[in-house]
Order: sequence, then C-alpha cells, then structure tokens
Amino acid sequence: MPCLSHASSRLILAAILPMLAAPVPAHAVAARRQKPRVATPAPVRPDNSIIALPLTPVVPAGQRRCEASAPTGLGSTTLRPGTGAKPGAGDVVLVNYIGYLAATGAVFDQGMRSPLPVNGVIPGFSQGLQTMARSGVTRFCIPAALGYGAQASGPIPANSDLVFQVELLDFKTAAEVETMNNTPAGEPAAPAKVPPQP
Repeated sequence: MPCLSHASSRLILAAILPMLAAPVPAHAVAARRQKPRVATPAPVRPDNSIIALPLTPVVPAGQRRCEASAPTGLGSTTLRPGTGAKPGAGDVVLVNYIGYLAATGAVFDQGMRSPLPVNGVIPGFSQGLQTMARSGVTRFCIPAALGYGAQASGPIPANSDLVFQVELLDFKTAAEVETMNNTPAGEPAAPAKVPPQP
C-alpha cells in the first residue's frame, strides 16, 4: 500500500469526516435497532391417537398409475433411467422396492438391499426387472394375471392388481453368485466380470 503524505491524509480525513458526522435518517436508525424477524415454528399439538398396527401407509392415487404398457399387460413408468446392461432371467438382483395395491394404495411389502432371483418372483415383477439397468428406478403396474391371480397371498386379496416401485442397485449372474458363495471366509472372491460403465 503506498504511503500517504501527512497533508494528503488530512485532506482525506477532511472529506470523510463530514460524511461520517451527517445525521442518519430516522427510518435507517429504526431499521438498525430492530432485530431481524425469525419465523417461529407453529407449536406441534400432541396427537394421542393410537397408530394402527401393522403400520401400513397408503400410496396416493397418482403414484399407482403407469404410462407405458407392454403386450403382456405389464405397465411401467421410468422414474430414473439406469445405465449399462440389464439382468437376465437367471440373474440375481439387489433391489430397493415397495409394493402396494393398485386399487387402494395400501403398502403390503417393502425391502431395502434385497437380493432376489429374477426368475423366482411373480411373472410381472420378473418381466419388469429384465427391462431395468443399474441405478434405475421404475414403477411397475402388474395386472393380477401377472401377479398372484385368483389366489390371495398374505395381505394381497385374490385378483389384485399390484404396483411396485423398484430401484435396481446391482445384479450378478448365477455363476457369479455361486462363486461368491463357494469362496471360503477370509479369501477374496474372484473379481466379477462387469461391463465397463460409461
């Protein structure tokens, strides 16, 4: 920073001092004195009603519809596209999913990081899994004929159309799963041949 001469610094002070001493408008002083308003959250009222068990949330009607329909009757809506290869009928997938009734939206099942054999689930779910790629999220609308049909299954009434939201985290071939299962504890598993990701 350049040094100012004593005369120069007096000139600067003479120019600035009147501005500093000028009266401040009343509304500016009031604005300075007021503390900023902080929104206070509305108090939460206690709700002493008993929650019905088992806890079964209901999915809104708009999330029980699918945009596309396959010739088999399986409906689907891609919520987030995935990338890369798609699992085959003999593969095992790792998924996050939630299943609910199309008619009412009542949730009947959900799972996180669930390993499922593609050919070991209801036909509509199996068909849907084979259309997904890793990291994709899809909603499947499964007609009763591709679900449990005329047979009730637990909380699912007979002849129920089903909806599943599925996130495909990963999948492995049956051979890769067998290799992983046959590797003794403590030994690293042989690296799986996974196609390169873009």
